[in-house]
Amino acid sequence: MITVNAMGDICPIPVVKTKKALGEMEGPGQIEVLVDNETAVKNVTKMAKSSGASAESEQLGEKQYRVLITVGEVAAAQIKSSGSGKAQQMQSQAEPVPGCRTCIGTVVAVGSDRMGEGSEELGHILMKSFIFALTQLDDLPDKILFYNGGAKLTTEGSESLEDLKTLEEQGVEIMTCGTCLDYYGIKDKLAIGSVTNMYSIVETLQGAMSVIRP
Repeated sequence: MITVNAMGDICPIPVVKTKKALGEMEGPGQIEVLVDNETAVKNVTKMAKSSGASAESEQLGEKQYRVLITVGEVAAAQIKSSGSGKAQQMQSQAEPVPGCRTCIGTVVAVGSDRMGEGSEELGHILMKSFIFALTQLDDLPDKILFYNGGAKLTTEGSESLEDLKTLEEQGVEIMTCGTCLDYYGIKDKLAIGSVTNMYSIVETLQGAMSVIRP
């Protein structure tokens, strides 16, 4: 049995750790996931079932939960096949599509350094988690655009720089609005990616097959 200790981890790390453990399994078996909140229990359970495995949960104590995932032969084969598919998919992303004029698949447009309305502190936490979650996707976006307050995420001191570097190393293009960097006086602090302009931003959004806005 594999044990995944996700106690104290915030979303989406419990799911990411569990998904990684599933991917490392050579065949049928069980994974024990330890978390400290019911939301993590639900998220881990949902992910496990979507992979074809079964999952049961129990509360061990105050803020202590255990999710037991059982992977049968069929689920193990599906998970292994999914891993192979990811490698093929990443290879195909690097190859140009015949007859394609723009060749832009998915674009992520980030217009703020926080996610959602309400608590500013929570918004910053959610945005950091969002960018980390992007690094764990099987199908990575082609480009990420940062503008307005989102420009702060690509500059020195940003807590998301390491995750953005991980994405860039895997072929994701990072682009930040130059006007926005100038407005906030942080153009000289740009730490990753390239500077872009509004025409390129519009052109990129127009040519994308899908656009994600957190």
